[in-house]
Amino acid sequence: MTRPTSPEDLYTLMRTPDLLDPVLLVHFDGWIDAGQTAHLAVERILSQIDATTVATFETEWLVDHRARRPIMHIVDGVNVGIDWPFIELVAGRDLRGNDVLLLHGTEPDHNWRTFVDAVVELGQRFAIRRMIGLGSYPAAAPHTRPAMLSITASTPELVDETLNNASLDVPAGVESVLEKAFEAVSIDSFGLWAQVPHYVSSSPYPPAALALIEGLERSAGLTLDTADLASESLSTRNRLDKLVQSEESHGQMLAQLEAQHDDFAEAQADFPSSDDLAAEVEKFLQSQADDDPGDSTD
Repeated sequence: MTRPTSPEDLYTLMRTPDLLDPVLLVHFDGWIDAGQTAHLAVERILSQIDATTVATFETEWLVDHRARRPIMHIVDGVNVGIDWPFIELVAGRDLRGNDVLLLHGTEPDHNWRTFVDAVVELGQRFAIRRMIGLGSYPAAAPHTRPAMLSITASTPELVDETLNNASLDVPAGVESVLEKAFEAVSIDSFGLWAQVPHYVSSSPYPPAALALIEGLERSAGLTLDTADLASESLSTRNRLDKLVQSEESHGQMLAQLEAQHDDFAEAQADFPSSDDLAAEVEKFLQSQADDDPGDSTD
């Protein structure tokens, strides 16, 4: 394979569907996703939009396979196949026929700038109206309250019309770089981030995935079926309630979190503080770094 020298070398265009004002959703595995929230939301979106592959990316030049190793499948001692990391762009429609593009897969380790140029090129090709990244982070939030959303946006105007205007410095993911790149070509872009209670951030947390999908309805006009996630969210709430009731100290912690949440919501109109957000994100990033066998980005 020839080393890529231009954005076009990083992807293969499989088809060129006729799309009307599509929104581009973005999520990469391997970045901040407490409770596997965004991954779960993406799975539910894919199951509903009748997705077809538009473009595939050459992960040979994007992914460090020692850090993100392919998965070998062994059956009775026999190597029956290898699943390689992938990055793909798919197209589909929501329940009301709105066109959707979804970029998902493994977050690139290499050639970020060229990759971002390639994604912007595809976004312009299909005349996207907005890019929205999906993610989540652990927060000092109780599971007994609805999951809250925060935002990272490319312009102050987008922050004013949506969710949050926190100020902090944190390591950036490719999604954040895409925000700035789309801003440079006058395409609205922002990231939606769901808060996950820090004491369950290592396990799947459907309530935060539900909040993300409901956030897409408000911010992008998308209509998706949330009945299954709502049911799973209720089951999660009931399970956590039982766990809390089994230990007095857990109940005390939950009461403190509820009081803090309610006081903060009243004072700050439901927005997390910059310090709280920065502390939780930095703590989560450190835990990810401790588990990651390698990290290399350019």
